[in-house]
Amino acid sequence: MLQIITENLELVYLIVLMIFVGIELIGHVPSVLHTPLMSGANAIHGVVIIGSIIVMGEAESIISIILGFFAVILGTLNVVGGFVVTDRMLEMFKKKKS
Repeated sequence: MLQIITENLELVYLIVLMIFVGIELIGHVPSVLHTPLMSGANAIHGVVIIGSIIVMGEAESIISIILGFFAVILGTLNVVGGFVVTDRMLEMFKKKKS
């Protein structure tokens, strides 16, 4: 496992950098834009799920299959959770029945 990490050390640096940049970007989003951006993120994660399934189908090593499986699971959780939160936020704008 250590050999895989050392061979792909540039990718590890890139992933860590992407995490920090993502946290900074999300932290500065105004609450007014949160719902439209979440809907866009759900669409993007749908593409991530499709890509993960394709990678799993083409995988030759067990590590690629495991990582692809985790990508499918996490992407699915993100899409479902995003739609649930978006639906709850949009419920606030509907008129209540008296």
